[in-house]
Amino acid sequence: MTDAADPIPNELEALRAALLAERAARQEAEARASGLDAMVAHLKLLIAKLRQERFGASAERGARLDQLELQLEELEAAASEDRAPAVTSSNSDRPEPVHPRPARRPLPAHLPRERVVIPGPAACPCCQGQLTKLGEDITETLEVVPRSWKVVQTVRERLVCRACETITQVPAPFHPISRGRAGPELLATILEAKFGQHLPLNRQSETFAHEGINLDVSTLGDWVGACSTALAPLIELIRAHVLAAERLHGDDTTVPVLARNRTSIGRLWTYVRDDGPFGSSSPPAAMFHYTPDRTAAHPRRHLSRYTGILQADAYAGFNELYREGRAPGTIVEAACWAHGRRKLFVLADLAKAPLAIEAVRRIDAIFDAERRILGQLAEQRLAVRQEMIVPMVSELEAWMRTERARLSRHNDVGRAMDYMLKRWTAFTRFLEDGRICLTNNAAERALRGIAIGRKAWLFAGSDRGGERAAAIYSLIVTARLNNVDPRAWLGDTLRRIADHPAQRLNELLPWNYAHTLNAKQSAA
Repeated sequence: MTDAADPIPNELEALRAALLAERAARQEAEARASGLDAMVAHLKLLIAKLRQERFGASAERGARLDQLELQLEELEAAASEDRAPAVTSSNSDRPEPVHPRPARRPLPAHLPRERVVIPGPAACPCCQGQLTKLGEDITETLEVVPRSWKVVQTVRERLVCRACETITQVPAPFHPISRGRAGPELLATILEAKFGQHLPLNRQSETFAHEGINLDVSTLGDWVGACSTALAPLIELIRAHVLAAERLHGDDTTVPVLARNRTSIGRLWTYVRDDGPFGSSSPPAAMFHYTPDRTAAHPRRHLSRYTGILQADAYAGFNELYREGRAPGTIVEAACWAHGRRKLFVLADLAKAPLAIEAVRRIDAIFDAERRILGQLAEQRLAVRQEMIVPMVSELEAWMRTERARLSRHNDVGRAMDYMLKRWTAFTRFLEDGRICLTNNAAERALRGIAIGRKAWLFAGSDRGGERAAAIYSLIVTARLNNVDPRAWLGDTLRRIADHPAQRLNELLPWNYAHTLNAKQSAA
């Protein structure tokens, strides 16, 4: 019996129309349900991301390195506590078996040795016979001598001529800072501790006081400012060297800055020259800049005279640098594969998304191939890339575009893919130029110390303090890039810079200091 409220069509066309309408309604309902499911999944993933950023590890490789090191420290200490009773026990003639330890490395040969001889018995303990030396066993123990202080008295004799009664005296030597009572090694120690080891001046002042030397924070701050002025010519030489590079790495990080009744957020920018990956012998260097904000005007000013390749993230403030017709010339954009991989890695790690896992696997294969040509000449790198890496990148692009077309525009994996696909020309530029690296890790490594230091010094005292920090960071990071001890180099430079000829200041740069030091060691 037919329901009068819902009549069943009798004709074929009417049945077909009803079926199509029902199918369309079902598809619309499924689409709405799919959209809601996608939104729920998105919100769950967003919450997981926020929880990880706040409470979890931020590194890409599981637990953070410092957490693993802390765990290793605790395990070693616990094992040592358990071993001690077994070794020192006097209840048994034979100690309990101990887990074998790895072979110890010899102590550094360059350290001075102090012999402490334990005299043997005068006669044989068995028969009281005469003893003859057969040999000796030496046990070496590493020890530290506490830091020692001294006052250097510079004496200039006054001489008088008996004939004409003219008084003669040699001129006073140059000091690292005018009217300063601090020697170059002390100044270098303060600078390297503050900017290299992240020890604020108040903590250094407390440490000095424990050693019987009272130096106020204001005095230390005055010395730091004077050193910054004295070293300013070298900072300019480093910046000129960096801007002469064919390719630069660029990045920035936040710096809390103390302001009136609040803490503002400034920025420290770094631009790194590192030509080693493509076989160049040019010394690496890094220049830093401080700005009170992150507007696009700052990188435009920093790189106003630069033309070449800029390897950086997708910060929109760099876009003006890539504009055609820019004066003095266009900067070529090269994207960072580590940034693109990181977005997919988070989804693979947190959401266990199959597409993200597969994307990371494909990208890691490209990284593995790239490691084989690290340090080779640009032409050799380009040839290997054309033969081995171009097919891998082409397959990755085709796969990502195919999979992206199947995903919702709000899907998180799709958005991570979009980060690379929308900038594919910049991401694949390394396939056309052997000088370009796959990542921008050189700049990130240069900023790593600042990120660690923020936990120690909390904030910069002022905008001017941020500028001073950027200048000294340029010196310290450049020294480290050239495998030079920053403290030793700063001490030598502060000792010599006051009376060094201006036209030969390049002799004081870290890489030239390294050559001089190596030559002295070879001669010795």
